[in-house]
Amino acid sequence: MGDVIISTRELQKSFTVKKEEVKAVAGVNLEVGAGEIFGFLGPNGAGKTTTLRMLATLLPIDGGEAMVAGFDVDKRPKEVRKRIGYVSQLGGADNEATGYEDLLLQGRLYGMSEKDARQRVDELAVTLQLDEFAHRKTKTYSGGQLRRLNVASGIVHRPDVLFLDEPTTGLDPQNRANLWVHLRELRDAGTTIFLTTHYLEEADVLSDRLAIMDNGKIVAEGTPRDLKAQIAGDAIVVRPRTDVLDVDAVRSLLAEQPFVLDAHVEDDAVRLYVRDGAKALPQLFAVLEGARVVVEAVSLSQPSLDDVFLLQTGRSLRDAAQNLEVGQ
Repeated sequence: MGDVIISTRELQKSFTVKKEEVKAVAGVNLEVGAGEIFGFLGPNGAGKTTTLRMLATLLPIDGGEAMVAGFDVDKRPKEVRKRIGYVSQLGGADNEATGYEDLLLQGRLYGMSEKDARQRVDELAVTLQLDEFAHRKTKTYSGGQLRRLNVASGIVHRPDVLFLDEPTTGLDPQNRANLWVHLRELRDAGTTIFLTTHYLEEADVLSDRLAIMDNGKIVAEGTPRDLKAQIAGDAIVVRPRTDVLDVDAVRSLLAEQPFVLDAHVEDDAVRLYVRDGAKALPQLFAVLEGARVVVEAVSLSQPSLDDVFLLQTGRSLRDAAQNLEVGQ
């Protein structure tokens, strides 16, 4: 990690819901290095967006401290705003303006001369491949084109830090992958990127380091590789028919086996962790057959960030993300 450009100490935020206090962020401690992509991964309602909005000076801090680009977020918000870019989930493009006009206005609002703003917009049109549609009204843009315009709006003034809130939600896989390429290029050019996401693959592939958040707290932090290394061996998911034993009983049966390191119930399946999946599978089938457990499906995989989340919380982050997609 390079020089620290974002840091928090016991950051807190609460809201009143139906006359009850709900702690959305409950003592978050973070350090983000300059020039890295830092992913903030977690299910809907985990506190990711609330944390990001406090760092971007959009929400007041209830407790704790936060420093961004060398300035205290609570005491020097104007200095922080000069040095950051922010792109919300919804974006902020004017439907009746062209993308070029939108970017030019953004540059002028940050105090750039018209000449410098036009030069910068021309640069971004090439960098983010906006030139083919930059002079069309933004209401004609596809989802991928609009997200690239939103990112351009966030960096037109050359910020030290770019905050992105769920930047690829709603994009198809190709546009999502294309945006990842552009974000890496921005990182390589020196921009620090702090992004929230509920996509496991996005956090895994894109982040130099990441934090996993749940119920307002960070439950794990590190590089994707280091976090997955916490899970020893391989993961096996067993989906049994419950003719003889229910899922909890199957979990208890398998948890007793010497080749099983850990076992959790996940919906109507049992997730096991073993040292060597190839060697464990024959033993697993022998145990299931001996107990007359009929299996509908078995899958073997290397540990994922979902396994890390499951280990820390007892719940699957993948299921939470799927529920979020259905609700959108």
